[in-house]
Amino acid sequence: MSLLEDSFSGSEGQIYSSDQVIEALSPQITARRLARMKEVVAERTYSFASVLENIYDRGNVSAVMRSAEAFGFMNFHIVEQPDARFKAANRVTQGTDKWLDIKKHASTSACVSQLRGYGYKIYATHLEASVPIDEVDFSQPTAVVFGNEKDGVSDEMLSACDGRIILPMHGFAQSFNISVAAAITFYHVYQARTAALGKSGDLSEQDQQILFARYIQKSVPRSALR
Repeated sequence: MSLLEDSFSGSEGQIYSSDQVIEALSPQITARRLARMKEVVAERTYSFASVLENIYDRGNVSAVMRSAEAFGFMNFHIVEQPDARFKAANRVTQGTDKWLDIKKHASTSACVSQLRGYGYKIYATHLEASVPIDEVDFSQPTAVVFGNEKDGVSDEMLSACDGRIILPMHGFAQSFNISVAAAITFYHVYQARTAALGKSGDLSEQDQQILFARYIQKSVPRSALR
């Protein structure tokens, strides 16, 4: 069973399959770029989800996105309360967001409900009552939540989680900033999945083709698909 829908919209509302997208648009992309896309797609997974809850600094959101994309973690969730205030980012995602599946939620409960519906175990990064990150089995569908820069993960999210994890630290500092914590977490998850499964990427051949077609479509003008 495919995780991804094999359906692509053209510039005038037509619907195409991944085969049709690849055939029509791949001639507009260099062979080297196409080969790189295939390499990237082979390392993608939906078995790990990144969750950001009420992050204040948009620059931090962008930084975490870049790290998630670099390790092939497609599933990216953002919880933003409707009345939340944010700090504008001096940095931008540099287009990273188009390579991820980003889902936004207006409440913590909505995010948790969706993750549960897809069978994820949910862990929060936290300093108290936590287990070391290397004790978690990341070969199974898992989500890790990173909380607000000041207040951390909300009590509501902590209550909904299966557990709390902490990163190893050997200095006087007691915590990392969110972008560093996320990058270290993603590296650990990638290494743990590779050790357990042989590789972190786990998409079926069909899903790899669909994602390959999606990346091709995102790399050329929308008007090119008629």
